[in-house]
Amino acid sequence: MSNAADFPLAGRCALVTGGARRLGEAIVRKLHAGGASVAVHHRTSGGEADSLVSELNAIRTGSAAAFACDLLEVEALPALVADVVARFGRLDILVNNASSFMPTPVGTITAAQFDDLVGTNLRAPLFLSQAAAPELRRAHGLILNLADIHGLRPLKNHPVYSAAKAGLIMLTKSLARELGPDVRVNAIAPGPVLWPEGGLDPTLQDEIIARTALKRTGSPDDVARAAYFFAAEAHYVTGQVLAVDGGRSV
Repeated sequence: MSNAADFPLAGRCALVTGGARRLGEAIVRKLHAGGASVAVHHRTSGGEADSLVSELNAIRTGSAAAFACDLLEVEALPALVADVVARFGRLDILVNNASSFMPTPVGTITAAQFDDLVGTNLRAPLFLSQAAAPELRRAHGLILNLADIHGLRPLKNHPVYSAAKAGLIMLTKSLARELGPDVRVNAIAPGPVLWPEGGLDPTLQDEIIARTALKRTGSPDDVARAAYFFAAEAHYVTGQVLAVDGGRSV
């Protein structure tokens, strides 16, 4: 027989950007398993979002819904927050997970690449957090940013992505001061837990794994468990960045 301790997030609502696939999907599933209602944001993955929502609603009726929004359209972000609150009645947790990733070797960088990488990895989390702040203050909630170990140690041929993630780490710390004491703000910096879409050269994969202390890759569920920790258990933690990287950053 289950009890309240089995569902510490019951009665709370989490909005996860990019929540239909990959790391976002794993985080959605973990928070939902903890009792939270989940708002699954997507931009173009509507079919996958709807499938995930249907699966979760079969487990707990009315506990999940999909929301489409282009996060680069800053003026649309307050409406996204309003739609989530209208559907679930509140917003307790914002997970800024949606991200673009591409190589930008110096000498080839375009303004469009810069705008995309900085837009998804820094600009959107800032403006969505700002739009959500009043609701999160009311709920004494949490903002959780998905950063990257390469926001602390740059990735060769990815200077724009690395700089954007570094900015997100500083944004995490800044928002923790700006929104305290009402809202906690933390970040997770994954290492080799999920290879980029399109794959990665096997030799490079082996090199990356060899540089971890644990000599193996992680999984999306490792990141999801860290997200659950921040949401359900880390009530006195804010302004922190947790590396989930198998010791890659050591």
